[in-house]
Amino acid sequence: MARMGIEALVRRKSTSRRAPGHEIYPYLLRNLAIEESNHVWALDITYIPMRRGFVYLVAVMDWASRKILSFRLSNTLTADFCVEALEEAIRRHGVPRIVNTDQGSQFTCVEFISVLKHHEIAISMDGKGCWRDNVFIERFWKTLKYQEVYLRAYETVSEARSSIARYMEFYNGRRPHRAHKGRTPDTAYFGKQVMKAAA
Repeated sequence: MARMGIEALVRRKSTSRRAPGHEIYPYLLRNLAIEESNHVWALDITYIPMRRGFVYLVAVMDWASRKILSFRLSNTLTADFCVEALEEAIRRHGVPRIVNTDQGSQFTCVEFISVLKHHEIAISMDGKGCWRDNVFIERFWKTLKYQEVYLRAYETVSEARSSIARYMEFYNGRRPHRAHKGRTPDTAYFGKQVMKAAA
């Protein structure tokens, strides 16, 4: 299989692999009061099991409101689907002050970093192995999987995309969130939104 360049369709051990030579940025959120929308966005990648194989999901979350601003599915761990999700979030919701990610190669590559620098967004990265640095999106992955993904067995990527999109709409618009005293992420997001237009 190695000689032929093929591999088994099984869950990978990690979606966050560092790339030698890519610059790593400091974590900017420690002891930072984040109380308004578009102050900090977080991105992360998780795997989504299907009936046969799996795909990867990246999401952009507003830290203060927990609203999912955009997402993309991909069958590879290249950076393009992360860049697309970030650019869509910026087009639809303006520019945040800070974007926080882990140190995975998708988030440290030139293509991703250049979008942040173009919009003058401060870059923050979790410490190595410090999942708690991005705890809110990690909690969202658990919610998504137990309330949506594990209840289904997606046959195709398009089926997974449409079903997850429906869940995202429910999560953002109808699911009460304990952190907001029963308000939805949409209500929390639009209640304290600071808009900075994309350049």
